[in-house]
Amino acid sequence: MFAVLSAALMVVDARLTVLHSVRSQLGLIVEPVYWLGRLPVTLWESATQELSSRNELAAENEKLKAEQLMMQRRLQKLAALTEQNVRLRELLNSSALVDDEVLATELIGIDPNPFTHRILIDKGEKDGVVLGQPVLDARGLMGQVVEVMPYTSRVLLLTDTTHSIPVQVNRNGLRAIATGTGNPERLELRHVADTADIKEGDLLVSSGLGQRFPAGYPVATVTEVVHDSGQPFAIVRAVPTANLNRTRYMLLVFTDPRSPEQRATESAEAQEEVDRQAKGHPDAEAPVEDAPPVEAPTPEVPPPAVPASGEEPRQ
Repeated sequence: MFAVLSAALMVVDARLTVLHSVRSQLGLIVEPVYWLGRLPVTLWESATQELSSRNELAAENEKLKAEQLMMQRRLQKLAALTEQNVRLRELLNSSALVDDEVLATELIGIDPNPFTHRILIDKGEKDGVVLGQPVLDARGLMGQVVEVMPYTSRVLLLTDTTHSIPVQVNRNGLRAIATGTGNPERLELRHVADTADIKEGDLLVSSGLGQRFPAGYPVATVTEVVHDSGQPFAIVRAVPTANLNRTRYMLLVFTDPRSPEQRATESAEAQEEVDRQAKGHPDAEAPVEDAPPVEAPTPEVPPPAVPASGEEPRQ
């Protein structure tokens, strides 16, 4: 009976349009069954996509943070390089420091002693960190490494009372020494002449003197200059450009300890060695032995001129 009924319904559905409305209603009733059948697969796909998207976003976020830190580190030198283009010496000093090698690091601890400004980072001797290595964040210099352990290091901040850094005014090149005051928001410039050309708003950058900090990195901004006619030195206060109390990600700077002259000499020697190897000669002294015959004719040219010039005094 059901087989005959099914065959009759199929014939009617194929030949006539009477059952179209019934088909639509039955489809509406059966839709929840389809939804329940697809539910496990839908849940699994949603969970997989959610987890993968979360992991991808986290990885992309970390990558973008590192790239942003690198880009901001390069932008730090734009102000200094603009002024250094006017002064040839500063331009030469900074040209070798534009492409310093850096290593990203993260803050993992703070010294609990309230009288010292030190932090702990997650890079150490195994990562190539050395004593005295400069540390900076996205806005400027933060300090230097004072203790190296296998996997961690301690950094002494600029504002520590035992820390000093040679700086110069980016506007005119005036040199000074910036010393920590124990206040995380203040630095002081010591022994600045009362008649020195320095004013509020001046940007202080590292001068590179002392071979410890590379030149051209922002250090602080002058906020107060007090002149006292009865004192030989002015009182100059500045605010660090780096976020010493809020930065979590930092950069370790690997500078080349060689002087520009040493680098130029070594580069010239390396070029000469490359030229000798390019000629493919086991006997490098062969050109030296051939040199005298080439230079021999040159002394023969002056003799005719010597008598000629000698005849004038005789006349």
